[in-house]
Amino acid sequence: MGKMIIEGGKRLEGLVRIHGSKNAVLPILAATVLNGGKNVISDCPKLKDVYSSIEILKGLGCGVKWEGSTVIVDSSSVSTHYIPEALMREMRSSIIFLGAIIARCRKATISMPGGCELGPRPIDLHLKAFRQLGISVDESHGYISCNVDKINCDDIHLSFPSVGATENIMLVATLAKGTTTIINAAKEPEIVDLQDYLNAAGAKISGAGSAVITIRGVENLHDVKHTVISDRIVAASYLSAAAITGGTITVTNAIPSHIQPITSVLKDCGCDIACKDDTITIEAPPRPRPIDFIRTLPHPGFPTDAQAPIMSVLSVATGTSIIAENMFENRFKHVAELNRMGADIKVDGRLAVIRGVTRLSGAKIAATDLRGAAALVIAGLNADGVTQVDGLNHLDRGYESFDEGLAMLGANIKRMG
Repeated sequence: MGKMIIEGGKRLEGLVRIHGSKNAVLPILAATVLNGGKNVISDCPKLKDVYSSIEILKGLGCGVKWEGSTVIVDSSSVSTHYIPEALMREMRSSIIFLGAIIARCRKATISMPGGCELGPRPIDLHLKAFRQLGISVDESHGYISCNVDKINCDDIHLSFPSVGATENIMLVATLAKGTTTIINAAKEPEIVDLQDYLNAAGAKISGAGSAVITIRGVENLHDVKHTVISDRIVAASYLSAAAITGGTITVTNAIPSHIQPITSVLKDCGCDIACKDDTITIEAPPRPRPIDFIRTLPHPGFPTDAQAPIMSVLSVATGTSIIAENMFENRFKHVAELNRMGADIKVDGRLAVIRGVTRLSGAKIAATDLRGAAALVIAGLNADGVTQVDGLNHLDRGYESFDEGLAMLGANIKRMG
């Protein structure tokens, strides 16, 4: 797993580039199954979840190779519709392969997906939509088996704007005959990036980024080149690292509009934020101000993925802050570890009350999920003394060389193992 050793108290300064988005590239990698040809995906981050997706693609019969930060997928030789448990259990988002395989093969068999233990994240919205499109779905013995002769087209109303369900419907409907409409679709930037990729390959999709997405099915797709958007949560994490250290940094290859909910909170914390083109510069005060109330919500609300890093910042604020976690019921697991570092955080159900302390203290702590891991590393940058963060396998799922990026900004940080 490895561990991160951090000597806190160093003010961050400098410039760091944000890598491609994990949450954008994973559905795009699944979508490469559709065209039966060559897919060139640029600015693909080298993350554990990306490697897991590539293993799934190889298991399906695709040829995959890296050239620097570009992944080239040849899906012309897909030879199976089956993904075994060993490949699926590595990440929850592997469910996105289901729609792509059904569209390509008209059948699919996969095991139930794994991933971070953040509480129930049912895939019922995915399966309900598939059934509405005329796809036979059988769930038994930990596997999902789907079959269809002709994919029906319909208006699908999602009871919740699920990102994964929206993406799966887009994938399965791309090669259908007729028009499918998703109502109450997820609006995240990653949905827009998937639409851009698919349209570049010859799909006819419109409306991504709004509550209504229209997919006009096409008979086939062609070879495609696409550059993945930058990772808004990684950008938010670096900005949070600057905020907790009273630093001044600039992140490049960022999309300011994608992280406006986070920069708005950081401004309320007393940080000066300047955005220009693809850069965001933050100048933080010695200690952040508290935030009365933050609610995690679907985009364009405050993202649940940024909740943990921002909580680390608020743990050293000059007053009391409250965060309501509305997306996942078990997304406060990092609280116990922050309290081990001297934070004063109390959790009541989905509410966390954070009473800011002057400074955190170094401790040996362990991450149990992806964003919690980033939050603990960020907390260690503030702490007095040495902090050891274990559980880096979680961090590696979504951050490429996070320690190196922080070290470039002046952090005293070293990864071991």
